[in-house]
Amino acid sequence: MDNKYYGINTVCTHTGELKDTQFKGAVSPLYMSTSYAFEDVEVKRYPRYFNTPNQVALAKKMAALEHGEAALIFGSGMAAISTSLLAFLHSGDHVVFQNTLYGGTSNFIIEEFPKFGIEFSFTNGFSPESFEAEIKDNTKVIYIETPSNPLLTITDLKAVAEICRKHNLVSMIDNTFASPVNQNPIDFGIDVVIHSATKYMGGHSDILAGTVISTEAHIDTVFQMAKNFGGSLSDYTVWLLERSIKTMGLRVKAQNKNAKKIAKYLENHPDVEKVYYPGLKSHPDHDLAKSQMKGYGGMLSFELKEGLDASTFQKKLKLIKSSMSLAGVESTIITPTLTSHALLSPEDREKQGIKDNLMRFSVGIEEKEDIIQDIEQALKEINNSEVRI
Repeated sequence: MDNKYYGINTVCTHTGELKDTQFKGAVSPLYMSTSYAFEDVEVKRYPRYFNTPNQVALAKKMAALEHGEAALIFGSGMAAISTSLLAFLHSGDHVVFQNTLYGGTSNFIIEEFPKFGIEFSFTNGFSPESFEAEIKDNTKVIYIETPSNPLLTITDLKAVAEICRKHNLVSMIDNTFASPVNQNPIDFGIDVVIHSATKYMGGHSDILAGTVISTEAHIDTVFQMAKNFGGSLSDYTVWLLERSIKTMGLRVKAQNKNAKKIAKYLENHPDVEKVYYPGLKSHPDHDLAKSQMKGYGGMLSFELKEGLDASTFQKKLKLIKSSMSLAGVESTIITPTLTSHALLSPEDREKQGIKDNLMRFSVGIEEKEDIIQDIEQALKEINNSEVRI
């Protein structure tokens, strides 16, 4: 099918599905084999080579969703991130990173890059000038994340892409928080798009996966590294992920709507100090987000007023779950300093503006009135208790 003529929900549902030619079933058949014929076959299939029937079919869906030419499916978001970066970087190279990133990415950079002799620097801000200022003669890659985890900062996709073209660099983005429903970085000139498919693509908190989308040439570069690292995904999980993506457009649009309403509610609440959500007009990057996003996403962060304990607040919630991951159909909340960014030093978290009382809120598809009621009752509980800080 020609994806140019279909909308997001149609692509989610139909692109890359395998046909059940034997029984004419409505869903893709699952090929569980880890061993395939070698002689007299056009394709020599091997799971670690990312080319089993289910892997190939899902890769087509991923590429179509992000308007790319090709894709690879990995066992986790970090497998996708680490393999992609190391595919384009060698000893003696330098890479520029945005100064707020997912904690796992930051930890990988800080802990592992020195072992490979790869130099790196973080920007001092998010302006195009802050990226260009860090470029050196040996710079090969600029890596961004927008909206960022957990402060929902917005980076100018077109500006970063132009800088990379000017200096002959590869531009890479973690597009997890936006999802392909809300943002397609390749349309703005970004070269390589990465997702933790565990999140909005999986959407039900029961799949661990990652994906990389780009041109055929770039994906081949990543593949040459990936086949040696062995980070491919089992075909059963590939099949589950393809099933989950069918409803991604519906889920994400519902989460967008809920998150915007709840962000406005929190912004006006007397017990809330600050709300981070690009869909709010008060967000410093709101206009930029509006120019490059189709929706503002289901993720937001907020800080309670001084004296109100974030941990106690989370324990008082009845509907919203305190949970490590994000982007499931259920609403979840965590404290980044204790989870996603716990591996960073307090000094590094402070540099990124991540405070101890910051809470990252993944808004689900529940009725927004029920979510708000749960927040209200929890705030009343901690206001009436003696547990204050």
